[in-house]
Amino acid sequence: MTPITTHAFHPTMLREYDIRGVVGDTLSATDAYAIGRSFATLIARAGGRRIAVGYDGRLSSPRLADALIEGINAAGVDALNVGLGPTPMLYYAASTEEVDGGIQITGSHNPPDYNGFKMVFQGRPFYGADIAGIGAMAAAGDWESGEGSSENIDIVDAYVDRLVEGFAGGAYRIGWDAGNGAAGTVIEKLTARLPGEHFLLYTDIDGHFPNHHPDPTEEKNLADLRGLVAERNLDFGVAFDGDGDRIGAIDGEGRVIWGDQLLQIYAAAVLADRPGATVIADVKASQALFDRVAELGGQPLMWKTGHSLIKAKMKETGSPLAGEMSGHIFFADRYYGYDDAPYAAVRLIEAATKLGASVTDLRGAMAPMVNTPELRFQVDEVRKFAIVDEVLARLSEAGARVDRTDGARVLTDDGWWLLRASNTQDVLVARAEAKDEAALARLMAAIDEQLALSGVVRGETVGH
Repeated sequence: MTPITTHAFHPTMLREYDIRGVVGDTLSATDAYAIGRSFATLIARAGGRRIAVGYDGRLSSPRLADALIEGINAAGVDALNVGLGPTPMLYYAASTEEVDGGIQITGSHNPPDYNGFKMVFQGRPFYGADIAGIGAMAAAGDWESGEGSSENIDIVDAYVDRLVEGFAGGAYRIGWDAGNGAAGTVIEKLTARLPGEHFLLYTDIDGHFPNHHPDPTEEKNLADLRGLVAERNLDFGVAFDGDGDRIGAIDGEGRVIWGDQLLQIYAAAVLADRPGATVIADVKASQALFDRVAELGGQPLMWKTGHSLIKAKMKETGSPLAGEMSGHIFFADRYYGYDDAPYAAVRLIEAATKLGASVTDLRGAMAPMVNTPELRFQVDEVRKFAIVDEVLARLSEAGARVDRTDGARVLTDDGWWLLRASNTQDVLVARAEAKDEAALARLMAAIDEQLALSGVVRGETVGH
């Protein structure tokens, strides 16, 4: 690559939790080089010498990885290339190898022409002001110079060994849908090590995503898994997003087990061993989850949405378990505290075994709630936070019961509703949950009334 002394990123690329762009439009190999050089400069100035690098199965990922490593080396820092695999495999390398940080090249669950970067810095999440700092350093050319080395290692088998270490689960008949994402090879190796019978879908890693979009939190993407579970009469099924850090699940009857419902199952198992522990979930999670954690003797804690924010809060509180509606599940109980979907699948098998009930019965026993999915609608970027502030001011004046952890979560006799601004897109996010359909309609009317007072109409739902 032609040497550069400074670099300006496209303004849409540097986001709250990661760096993301459209390859050939807002994201190029030069961007990857500048990210590598800036991040490596920060590592070097903190006394570090080596960074782990991994990448997903997108068509652009190997080329971006080469440029990223070139940038890392140009700052005089060594690179440990763990190659193709899911994001949690890179997190595993960053937690167990002699490195001072890690970068995964991944477009996660975005369309095929996207790609991006997720980072970990000396064992902590790297987000927000950290990411903004990467942009400032590149613009100023505030970089160290030197000659680092690059080494390739194959860590897949060691990672799979760790996933099954101390496994205490029974034998079940399970469907697994890797969605042609980066976890495919890991899922093949993992299921070969587990008891029971395993039926695999789309484990060949293919950046075109020929079968369905790799986002298990959208119900339409679970159709093939649901068909497999029904056809083979399986106990349950699990699915993974494009980079393997988010899990989706369905029970033996084909019902979706959403992120906050999975967390109820995990909490029951973890709290049996860790009585009184704090369990964290994001503001989009069901009230049923927080109530269930309290009922189990745990300390429920509602926190801001965003995998980096949740990870930081876990460290601060010593929480062994956390999760998000979006399917990020974090275990610090017998594990490292990062979001790892293959590991979450293993822990679902263990939880069912420990609790002595089928996944279908565990799902069926949950309090029935009527709720909306996450409703995401476009608003002007400049207005999105202001609208939430306006809503909060009006609610405060009206004496409403409001939790302000992340936007406005409003508790009423009908249930609760949420309105928050996305940290990563020009969208507002709404959600509501009630005891019945009539109550849900009243909650949605309250959301729409507040939006109207701020001059906004809730439009069609847009993707992540």
